[in-house]
This record gives sequence, C-alpha cells and structure tokens, in this order.
Amino acid sequence: MEYIIEMLNIRKEFPGIVANDNITLQVGKGEIHALLGENGAGKSTLMNVLFGLYQPEKGEIRVRGERVHINSPNKANELGIGMVHQHFMLVDTFTVAENIILGKEPKKLGRIDRKRASQEVQEISDRYGLQINPEAKVSDISVGMQQRAEILKTLYRGADILIFDEPTAVLTPQEIKELIQIMKNLVSEGKSIILITHKLKEIMEVCDRVTIIRKGQGIKTLDVQNTTKDELASLMVGRDVSFTTEKKAARQRGEVLTLDAVTVKDIRGVEAVRKLSLSVRAGEIVGIAGVDGNGQTELIEAITGLRKTESGTISLNGKQIQNLKPRKVTESGVGHIPQDRHKHGLVLDFPIGENIALQSYYHKPFSAFGVLNKSEIYKKANSLIKEYDVRTPDEYTHARALSGGNQQKAIIGREVDRNPDLLIAAQPTRGLDVGAIEFVHKKLIEQRDAGKAVLLLSFELDEIINLSDRIAVIFEGSIIANVNPQETTEQELGLLMAGSMHKEAGKANV
Repeated sequence: MEYIIEMLNIRKEFPGIVANDNITLQVGKGEIHALLGENGAGKSTLMNVLFGLYQPEKGEIRVRGERVHINSPNKANELGIGMVHQHFMLVDTFTVAENIILGKEPKKLGRIDRKRASQEVQEISDRYGLQINPEAKVSDISVGMQQRAEILKTLYRGADILIFDEPTAVLTPQEIKELIQIMKNLVSEGKSIILITHKLKEIMEVCDRVTIIRKGQGIKTLDVQNTTKDELASLMVGRDVSFTTEKKAARQRGEVLTLDAVTVKDIRGVEAVRKLSLSVRAGEIVGIAGVDGNGQTELIEAITGLRKTESGTISLNGKQIQNLKPRKVTESGVGHIPQDRHKHGLVLDFPIGENIALQSYYHKPFSAFGVLNKSEIYKKANSLIKEYDVRTPDEYTHARALSGGNQQKAIIGREVDRNPDLLIAAQPTRGLDVGAIEFVHKKLIEQRDAGKAVLLLSFELDEIINLSDRIAVIFEGSIIANVNPQETTEQELGLLMAGSMHKEAGKANV
C-alpha cells in the first residue's frame, strides 16, 4: 500500500504523563482511516502532533514518503494537511465565505475581492456536495452546516489529507448520513481522511482500516471488513463491552418536575420554547428527542436557572423554581450535567479537585466560617476520581489538561454525589468512548432505580430509546409527540423530530 502519512514511533510527553508512547500510524492514499481509542488514550494528541500543534519528543513523520518537520498548523497546511476540530474555529458574526478565506483572502487592487471569494467557496461546495450558502452568517446556520464550513475551510487551503476529530458528536442522524456521503465524495476525488471517532457503527460503515490505541500505546491496525464491533470495543477498552442497557421496569412515583405552559426566549429575543408542558416523575427517565436548535438548550437553561422564563411555571416537588438563581435551583434538589462542559460544567484553569467541589465548597466539611478546608476538598475529590475512573495524574491537575471524556466523568460524579431529586443529563455521553458510555448509562439507571427523576436530553437516538421510559419529542419549541420507547424506531423518531409526523401531545400524556 502507498502511504500518504506515516507517523513512526511517535512519543509525546506532558508533565506526569506519556500521552503517546511509541505509536506508529500509517495512512494509505485515498483511504478513510479510523483512529479509535478510549477517552484520554492519546488520539487527539497524536493528531495535534501531525497538525503541528505539538512537537513530539521522539519519532518521525513522513508525508508522501518524505520526512518532514511540522512545527505549526501553517506548515501542515503547506503540506496539504487540514484539520476539522471537534470544537469549531469559526467567527459567529462573519459569513461562511468570510470565515473560509480568513488569513488567505483573495485581493483585487489591494482590497479583499469578496465576489471572487464567494465564487471560489461556492465552486468547492458544489464540487464536494457540501451544499452550503457562502453568504449565510455562521450564527444563523445549523451545527451541521458550521461543520461543512470547517471542511470547506480546509479544502480552500488545498488540503488533500483531512483530519476529522469526532465529527459526528453534535450532528443529527440525517446530518451524520450526509457527512458520511461527503467523506465518500472527498475520497472519490483523491483525498485521504483520518477519522477520530468513538462510534463503532460509523467505522464499520465508512472506514477502510482502523488503528486502535489504548493508554497511549498502539494496539493494532485492522481492515474494517475483517473485524466486528465487538472486537473493536474489546481492543479499545481491554475488556468485553455490553452494547445493550440492562434495566428493570420503571417504578414511577409522584411528579418531581412539572412544567406548565413555559415560554422562553433565546438570546435574539425570539421565542425558542413555546407554552411547553412536561413532567418527570420519581423513578423514571424521560428523554427529550429533537433536532438541535428546537429549544432544547433554552428549556434546560430555564429549568436550571441559567435563563429567565417569559411565562408559565416550573415546579420541583410542588414548589415553583422558575427564575430563581442557579444556586437556589441546585439547592432545591436539581443536579445538572450540562451539554457544554467547558462553558457551564467546569472552570478549566482550576484543579479538577476544586471543580468537583464547585457545588458544595461552601458547606461543611469543605469550609467553615468562610475559610476553605482544602484537605477535605481534595480528599473528597480523590474518592470520586477513583469511583468514577477519572483518568488524571492527580486531583491537583487542572481540568483543562484532562480529555473530554474524563472531564465529563468528573462532572457526573460531582452531580450524582449530591443526591439530587432531579438529575438533568444534557448530552451526557457526547464524545465518550463505548466503555465510558456504558458506565454513564449505568449511573443514570442507578439514579432512576434509586427513585430519582432523570431528564435526559440527547441527540443520540439509540441512547434516547435505550435509556428512556418515556420520550417527549420537541419541535419548534413545543412537545409535539409522546412516544413509548418500546414501540418506536429511530426512523419514526426521526420523522417526528423533523415535524413531518405527529402523535397526540399534551400535558396529560407527558
């Protein structure tokens, strides 16, 4: 096989940890090559070495057979390597075209030639089936379209080797199908793709080969057609993994959360949630299914005190909590696993131990008379780090240094340990590997079986169907359908989420 990328015996160290330990990755020309591993296994680190963001302590990189030194993303771009990051690098107030040409603007008489830029972007979009409007403002387009803008940005700079970092983590099922087709189009045009993903289904569907890394070491490279999901999962985590969620029948009790005709506006002042009614009982998991941008974020923010309601009531155990400050909401018995762990879940430049104490630092034994008891804070943090298998050098390591999955486990440990009456889990497994997903699902079911109310928001339809006792479908800010997960399919839910099919909805059935 002709290799377009060879990373040979790469070693990358950080203080207290070896992220990449003598890893070799060889990517064939014109293939889609998956890079698979647990959270914190070293996948993103390895790709950041290839993209010039990190410099390795040892090893060499060859591009098209020639040894190269990639000391910056600009050098990577010169070599035809582009990276589509998990967290998009776009300016919201710019148009798609302005984002794509940023730093490489076509000029005419000393000024930016916007007409030419728009034409070039449109030509690339049409060629690869990206179907995006160059003149649309980034803040006005969907997450899936923003990702296409990121892909266009790399293609505009001449990339023929594309790195996709967890590209489907925030996409709807339809957008995932479209992205897979886009990747196939890119390869048919001679591009090569490295796909970092935890989703075994996607690897089996679209990839030619897969390289598995575990705890910083290369484990194996396999032809996808000669392997199975079970084998990949086992190689990734070092043990057998269950893909089914075992749970007993729900033992529902009284209502814990009740929303009655709640209306909430978004940051533009537009109604994002419209007279929405919903309830969650003790001892059940209620899943909210919907295409991103249909009011889910505003709904969760209203319940947790992060956004004001315009009208309607939100009650917890019979007491109204709408428009209370977030601390008052959490103290009333609400736990919140936020969908944006960086924005609402963690203080990234605090130690992970202090992040675990964010909801309880002002209570005994963590403080007395306004003075923090650091030894008790770190003692508790160390206990939860072990219980939730948060992989970190120690409890004093800054949260920023942990992988996304380990950041998520720390948040879940913090919120579940508080023993809330209502646990809101928004995208709780986003970016997690199959082993971590299995662990999180068990924790959510444990909460439900302990008599807690769980409100689950997820864009993963299989997660919604497997975990939920009831499913509420949200469309344009309203609950339009109530579905029994045992009597539905991903196809039916997809149609409901798109608003093309209705089932009876109403407070009485929710």
